[in-house]
Amino acid sequence: MVLTAHGAGVYYEQHGEGKPGVLLLHGWGCSTALWKPVAERLAKRALVTAIDFPGHGKSARPPDPWDARDYMEATADVIRALGIQGCDIIGHSHGGRVALLLAAAHPELVGKLALAGAAGLRAEPSKAMKRRAGAYRRLRGVSEAFDRLKIFGPLPEKMREALRKQYGSRDYNALDAEMRKTFVKVVNFDVEPYLPKVQAPTLLLWGSEDAETPLWMGRRMESLIPDAGLVVLEGGSHYAYLEKLPEFLRVVECFLGMGEDGGTPSPLP
Repeated sequence: MVLTAHGAGVYYEQHGEGKPGVLLLHGWGCSTALWKPVAERLAKRALVTAIDFPGHGKSARPPDPWDARDYMEATADVIRALGIQGCDIIGHSHGGRVALLLAAAHPELVGKLALAGAAGLRAEPSKAMKRRAGAYRRLRGVSEAFDRLKIFGPLPEKMREALRKQYGSRDYNALDAEMRKTFVKVVNFDVEPYLPKVQAPTLLLWGSEDAETPLWMGRRMESLIPDAGLVVLEGGSHYAYLEKLPEFLRVVECFLGMGEDGGTPSPLP
């Protein structure tokens, strides 16, 4: 099913029953498909809503380049349209970033937060990263100088394409030119100033070997969110919620009070 939120068509699925239930928010470059094992389990206890963020899965593209706040407002529109105000939110990576902004800006829309490898903190660049960024800027400058001379034909654009492939991240390179504008705005948005405003009880789940949102980010978020606790999934990567699915589900169900007795979850099948 599709609804319009913040000017974009947003695909959503619902399983189970009992509002407000749980809202699942996926990571960048993913879709509702990666939530399937989580949704199937939780739908036995509650209404589960999962959305594809604009520019992902079956949703339309953003109408113009968005930053993280636009994704937050679109999510707020979805919650209101579906009448699930007060829902608990489970978010992964980019979905965690959106959930944190939502809890800070619209606390009346959210219940509890359970966030896996939440994105949104900006790391201090290493010397190697600074050197790499400097090399990219210099070479990009050369291509733009060639453009101004107007005597090199398609060479400057080919040069920029080669630079993008060499220096751009995997997520960046997977996008077309228009969605790259959104990606750059999203990843450069720092959520840290918003964290002290998050009043929702927050469970942070982190893979100990997460290389994309390193564990220090989880610890930093735990220290800044007033009511937060961190659970480390040993050996897990950025997708620890799938790699350690039984453990993830046990902890989340207990936190959300979704066990058969309202607390302790029943064993996984």
